[in-house]
Amino acid sequence: MKPRPPALAFIFITLFLDVLGLGLIIPILPKLIESFSNNNVSAAATTVGILAGLYALMQFIFAPILGSLSDRYGRRPIILISLFGSACDYLLLAFAPSLPWFFVGRILNGISGANITAATAYIADISPPEKRAANFGIIGAAFGLGFIAGPALGGWLGDHDLRLPFYVASGLTLANWLYGFFVLPESLAPENRRAFSWSRAHPAGSITALRQYPLVLRLAVAIFLITIAQMMLQSTWALYTDFRYEWSPKQVGLSLAFVGLMAALVQGGLARKIIPKLGEQRSMTTGLTLGTLAQIGYGFAPRGWMLYPALTIGCLGGIAQPAGQSLISRHVPANEQGAVQGALTSLTSVAGIIGPLIATNLFGWFIGPRAPFPLPGISFFVAALLMFAALFLARRAFRLGAG
Repeated sequence: MKPRPPALAFIFITLFLDVLGLGLIIPILPKLIESFSNNNVSAAATTVGILAGLYALMQFIFAPILGSLSDRYGRRPIILISLFGSACDYLLLAFAPSLPWFFVGRILNGISGANITAATAYIADISPPEKRAANFGIIGAAFGLGFIAGPALGGWLGDHDLRLPFYVASGLTLANWLYGFFVLPESLAPENRRAFSWSRAHPAGSITALRQYPLVLRLAVAIFLITIAQMMLQSTWALYTDFRYEWSPKQVGLSLAFVGLMAALVQGGLARKIIPKLGEQRSMTTGLTLGTLAQIGYGFAPRGWMLYPALTIGCLGGIAQPAGQSLISRHVPANEQGAVQGALTSLTSVAGIIGPLIATNLFGWFIGPRAPFPLPGISFFVAALLMFAALFLARRAFRLGAG
């Protein structure tokens, strides 16, 4: 099926707004929580961590449900319902009179944020096999641009009013819903739909169902390991650069903006040229190799400026994930794309929970007095091992596919 340009553009905007909405509230959420906690910074920090974990937990639970529903009823209604839910959730948080309402909001936003499952399946539906990996790259591009714009815009709006970012996020999401309601075509043909099954829709069932596709299962575990490594990087970056290089918040922010820009350029542009030339398997192998080297570079860099070349290498390694997703979608029937993408989203949600826990505890231990030797870059070295393990699994999967 030949993709219609408005459809692919809409999916990009949807994913961008998902990340933008999250980024908008990053700078202002701690201050709002503090206002409900009698300005107790320690209690507010704990609450912010719980809210982040709650969001990831909801995605873990509901991603396979939304994916299976999209296999039954089509991608369009699931995406539109999720967008409308996100718009209402942001509006709820804008008016939230007390702290419990933020927990309700995070639950609702985690559920509606699982629309990445249907959006990813939409990309698989409308992309011919030779362009699938390149089109999956728009996911990384959307995340990169949203990661740049969200916190910057949220901080600027929050200086005027701490509630203003929620109004803006709600308005943008509602505008995207209206556009999609009138313009977005359905991507899943009626003959490719399948009956909804609760046994496949819950997280454990959706992940277990991957066993019927051995190559897909190995690649899914590889992507899971990649995501843990990425979460370890994100959760300790500010701590590590402050401790080792005495970077200011501005320097940390600039480095993260650089990552977002590079991710957008690589996955939104270069991936479309690199992956077709190298092929999906070689692209994934190359990307994982570069990612492993980058993680080692982060841990060993003796000067702060040296992190930028390592970040460039790591961002180039970002071609691994869209290549892997494309390979997975190639080996799954059209009527199960949503379920499989839901299982992948559940796995990445779990990675979003455990990755920061592993990384921050390792970092704290190896800079503390009980450490056998000081090693502030320990989380990056563990992340490098995870990337290498993902490379090993991917290579095994390729041999399985060849067989």
